[in-house]
Amino acid sequence: MINKIKALYRAGNLTTTSLLGWSVFLLALHPEWQEKARKEVVTFCGLELPTSDAIARLRTMNMILNECMRLYPPAITVTRKVKREVRLGSMTLPANMTMFMSILALHHDPQIWGEDVHIFKPERFAEAVAKATNNNAAAFFPFGFGPHTCVGQNFTTNEAKIALSMILQRYKFTLSPNYVHYPNNIQLYHY
Repeated sequence: MINKIKALYRAGNLTTTSLLGWSVFLLALHPEWQEKARKEVVTFCGLELPTSDAIARLRTMNMILNECMRLYPPAITVTRKVKREVRLGSMTLPANMTMFMSILALHHDPQIWGEDVHIFKPERFAEAVAKATNNNAAAFFPFGFGPHTCVGQNFTTNEAKIALSMILQRYKFTLSPNYVHYPNNIQLYHY
């Protein structure tokens, strides 16, 4: 039991850290969105610590974090085992089959997200996930989906909103001209 708790703690810590890192990176690349987020934070929080009420009102921040998780999901695959034979469209999945679903591939599918799929566009999420995915909410699942959704989803996103709000209240960030983009997924866990 202790090892399971440790695993949950590590996974939660890595998820929030990854989300914050990519958020700061993308906001450094897109100063216009950084400024929109900063203005929103100052409007709802001032220079005080963010309250739960203020965090709930950060609409621009939600769009930014969702777009960050779409481009750089906290886990790149989800693994599921088929318990009993299931018919899925024209396919039959046999019992005891292990399936690996690529979150990364789904989040970068131009048929769902459009030809600008690789571009940072938080406005995709202006009208929530259903509209962003053309009414296919299962196309966006950075924390899994359905009964197997990560229990830490709300904690992670709220923690990221609080931390990013506090960063935006005090700092502006840019990217070094020497930066070379070479993302690497070092997380070894699956949801």
